[in-house]
Amino acid sequence: MAVIDDALQGAIEADKAHVWHHMTQHKKFETQDPLMIVRGEGNRVWNQDGREHLDAVSGGVWTVNVGFGRTEIADVVRDQLVEMNYFAGSVGTPVGAEFARRLIEKMPGMSRVYYSNSGSEANEKTFKIVRQISHNHYDGKKYKILYRERDYHGTTITALSAGGQDQRKGQFGPFTPGFVEVPHCLEYRSQFGESTEYGIHAANAIEEAILREGPDTVGGLILEPITAGGGLIVPPAGYWERVQEICKQYNVLLIIDEVVCGMGRTGTWFGYQQYGVEPDMVTMAKGVASGYAAISCTVTTEAVFDMFKSDPDDPMSHFRDISTFGGCTAGPAAALKNMEILEEEQLLENSTRMGEYLHGKLHELAEKHPCIGDVRGKGLFQGAELVVDRETREPMPESVVQAVVADCMKESAVVIGATARSLEGFNNTLCFAPALISSTSDMDELVAAVDGALTRQITNK
Repeated sequence: MAVIDDALQGAIEADKAHVWHHMTQHKKFETQDPLMIVRGEGNRVWNQDGREHLDAVSGGVWTVNVGFGRTEIADVVRDQLVEMNYFAGSVGTPVGAEFARRLIEKMPGMSRVYYSNSGSEANEKTFKIVRQISHNHYDGKKYKILYRERDYHGTTITALSAGGQDQRKGQFGPFTPGFVEVPHCLEYRSQFGESTEYGIHAANAIEEAILREGPDTVGGLILEPITAGGGLIVPPAGYWERVQEICKQYNVLLIIDEVVCGMGRTGTWFGYQQYGVEPDMVTMAKGVASGYAAISCTVTTEAVFDMFKSDPDDPMSHFRDISTFGGCTAGPAAALKNMEILEEEQLLENSTRMGEYLHGKLHELAEKHPCIGDVRGKGLFQGAELVVDRETREPMPESVVQAVVADCMKESAVVIGATARSLEGFNNTLCFAPALISSTSDMDELVAAVDGALTRQITNK
């Protein structure tokens, strides 16, 4: 254990006394120190004791896509801040314009970029866009927004209103009205019984909701391309094609939440591009700048954008919204260099290769450990659902799943994730989302850690 100097000890004491950590019960810190991460390089991080860890969750919440310690990103951010650090988004900046241009090049069919500073905020913008379109073009009737069970779209009250994770929403209500849940699309947990076309069946449940609510009242549908914290769910064959048909048939704006999957996580620039989907709006954050600066984007088609120009004489007709920190230039500057790294180092291709390798290794692990009920994922976004019994598919208790996560950290110095406080009784999926720079040796180290943890925490218990 490394010797902690006075400055670091002071930081630890200040943390205990003053910092309110995210999603953390703080009672334990009355008798123990909080974990502090003090340094990162590549896909490795070091804690306050000097111990090195393999970070298989890209900063804890799937954000640091290009890895830690990228001086080239820090340098361009510093230079940009000196030249022009901020001006409100009601005017333009060269770096904001340039990143918008480069981003749109990666998104055929899309044309406009609205800047803000978090995924929650980016999704809020889409809800406001749907509502204002409803008021200006549909007499206020087409205001409802559908969302999917198990999906997550952010932490604000209205983003939670569109969230399909009951434990994340617990005790925060009442919620914003006009949001309607549709069924999840996890075939392993089929809610429709046996089906040879489960993807079509799950998509048709969206049509049923539209017809039940009334097509003239439904203005938008928001979905993650691959459900993240709700169980790492890859939509089954036929699902996205049918969803697209339904949205077009009933004139429902299709919103794709790419906050997790965007910027190469699944092996394409955006997760929806795995499925040939043509969205009306796309949101993104996390990997856009790999955590080197706060930035999020709400991207729309020109058709959506034009709906706010139809009556220039009406002072209420334009999109009357602003995001204070959407005017920061550090975000676009970091995002441009982040995109350059993704391209020059061919990290999308590496995400595909390493994802396939990790997926195969997890299946091998499932042959050894009957507690792995299902392996699923795409690119460097992989999951393993743990069960008590493969025949009954009874979910592994959350406490056991969390013990596996803790074991990987303690015994192997590997940081992994798991669904937590999302769906009562179904917080049982291990989550792996290492940086896109990862190698086969990193994947072997990750799998070995999980193997050991499953053996100690489940097999030998």
